[in-house]
Amino acid sequence: MTNPTLDLIMARKSVRIFEDRPVDDETKDEVLAAALRAPTAGNMMLYSVIEVEDQAMKDSLAKSCDDQPFIARAPWVLVFVADYQRWMDYFEASGAGRSGGALARPREGDFLLALDDALIAAQTAVIAAESLGLGSCYIGDVMERFEEHRELLGLPRYAFPAAMLCLGYPTQQQRERPRPPRFDRRHIVFKNRYERRRPEDFAEMFADPHYAGATLLPGAANFGQHMYLRKFAAAFSEEMRRSVRRMLEEWK
Repeated sequence: MTNPTLDLIMARKSVRIFEDRPVDDETKDEVLAAALRAPTAGNMMLYSVIEVEDQAMKDSLAKSCDDQPFIARAPWVLVFVADYQRWMDYFEASGAGRSGGALARPREGDFLLALDDALIAAQTAVIAAESLGLGSCYIGDVMERFEEHRELLGLPRYAFPAAMLCLGYPTQQQRERPRPPRFDRRHIVFKNRYERRRPEDFAEMFADPHYAGATLLPGAANFGQHMYLRKFAAAFSEEMRRSVRRMLEEWK
């Protein structure tokens, strides 16, 4: 027995090349309505969604998010913001905390809770978009260059861009492009307790030709070294760490 929802999830892949046609307002409304029904901590909806329609802003984000020109060409761009500012403003307007002292301020745990809310809403939007024929691509680089993105998006103190989504109708080539592999379940799903991987487990995890046949960066002797240089130790990762650290300093 087929399950359309599971089929949709299993077929989904990131799309970076879109047809040159806009996403109509009715489709946008349906995607956003689904996102707003996403699970949320305490029904607080600790997130906001910014639709980036201004082309100059999209051009700027394409450059600031690690020079990815397809962002500027995406028909629909959404930024999901971890947002505690709305509640802090409401607490202030309600006089909360005044009878017992100064108003408490959000801390690291509150940030992570808002981050969870924002990402759950974003993924709900992704699945809704997929069901309506739209492709999507997450852009985590919006967490970088905190000061610049805060200014560009007009973000107050307790609001942080958790993720950006580029959406549109995928080209035929993108629809037919093979999906990248995923690790076998036994390396990801554990019973009761976490299990660290051993060298032989890693050999199995990365045996797929997608990894084993990859072209390695200069100085890398294997795929692990390649990914360390390409992702973990890359300049954009260092900037992300700096940016998030800077944001947390202000959040605290």
